[in-house]
Amino acid sequence: MDPNELKAACLGLNGAVEEFPFSPGLSVFKVGGKIIAISALDDLPLKVSLKCDPDLAVRLRAEHPAIVPGYHLNKRHWNTVTLDGSLPDRLVREMVEDSYDLIVSRLPRAQQLVLDWPGVAVRTTE
Repeated sequence: MDPNELKAACLGLNGAVEEFPFSPGLSVFKVGGKIIAISALDDLPLKVSLKCDPDLAVRLRAEHPAIVPGYHLNKRHWNTVTLDGSLPDRLVREMVEDSYDLIVSRLPRAQQLVLDWPGVAVRTTE
């Protein structure tokens, strides 16, 4: 996965935006004001930090040397992924989507509905 594909994967999620709150070269992808991914898209090797379920984070780190605890982040909830070609693009996309889902699941229901998030339970009146 190259920088353009990573950026497209992040911005392809409903409501996702790219901001630069820390420095001009550090892309921070957010939804609902919350961070889903952080990457210096011009760095080599390309890396991205993604939120992750703690149990899954441990498993992914054990299975893939390119996945390590989040750099300068809560290491229980964040992974830093080196995109050096050793991971399938599909896995990286799934990790981006998982990060998004973890963040959106904690947003107020009204925001989840606006984002048309599939995880929101639709209430019906009978």
